[in-house]
Amino acid sequence: MAGSTRGSVFVTGGSGFIGHHLVERLRDRGDEVTVFDVAPPQGGGHEGVRYVEGDLRDGAALGRAAQGADMIYHLAAVVGVDQYLARPLDVIDINLSGTRNVLEAARNTGARLVLSSTSEVFGKNPAVPWAEDSDRVLGPTSLDRWSYSSSKALAEHVTFAFARQFGLEATIVRYFNVYGPRQRPAYVVSRSVHRAVNGLSLVVYDEGRQTRCFTYVDDAVEGTIRAGDHDDAVGEVFNIGSMVETTVGEAVRRIAELTGSEVVVQVDTAEKLGASYQDLSRRVPDNAKAGRVLGWHPTTSLHDGLSRTVEWARASSWWLSMPDKGAA
Repeated sequence: MAGSTRGSVFVTGGSGFIGHHLVERLRDRGDEVTVFDVAPPQGGGHEGVRYVEGDLRDGAALGRAAQGADMIYHLAAVVGVDQYLARPLDVIDINLSGTRNVLEAARNTGARLVLSSTSEVFGKNPAVPWAEDSDRVLGPTSLDRWSYSSSKALAEHVTFAFARQFGLEATIVRYFNVYGPRQRPAYVVSRSVHRAVNGLSLVVYDEGRQTRCFTYVDDAVEGTIRAGDHDDAVGEVFNIGSMVETTVGEAVRRIAELTGSEVVVQVDTAEKLGASYQDLSRRVPDNAKAGRVLGWHPTTSLHDGLSRTVEWARASSWWLSMPDKGAA
């Protein structure tokens, strides 16, 4: 394992949900942190952190901002059902060409890199739990729903290509249903908390039968930092996710209990979104490799993570005033 402090750290997407929490942890442990993102963090940034506004597709600006970095965490991406149904071209362009620019910057500055990827790369492979080398099973390219999965998989391919052709030290982490404070209200936990604290009815799709392995953001950040710090992680990919399988309906019910909400609206996905979207019945990681190599295990229970998220939401008026980005 490398030293606990790497020095000069560059974070793309550091104004976003996971990025904001990662930047805070890096700053607190003594790293000199620069954030590159399209906008400053909503609700305010971190004191002592340098923020540079820019687009990943502007390779020159990105390269200038990354000069001198010892470590790069690449978290910036276009993500979310609402985004890849409405902006599939931006999803592909930013997630792929933007990643290529980040890799060029890492190569030029000699930095180690951690790429954030997603459980979506596995698609709808029914053979859960998914190990890091499990097969990808996707729907047709005519459905925008699969643009995000494909773009992140290509970002992984390009990262491995840079590592093999140019000797770049790179590691990939795949997140599984990360939730917690500051997440945009467009996902099952964040949207449910947002609606509940705002006094609105909660929404469950397809009777909530789908299962997910919800991972609290602090645990995801810990796994990400360990992936950057461990020398044995170079050239590897890790699933960063809880293995506790919970139905979406159960997660929403727990939020309702924590917030005193009672009304739940049932929505049929096919009726609301039509053939443009395909949901997954199960999404379960095998996180044994992260435990074996990184010594990482998620430690936050769903109850504790939801409780912390609800408590934070009640005190964050700027977040509660954000628009609901759900599909129905």
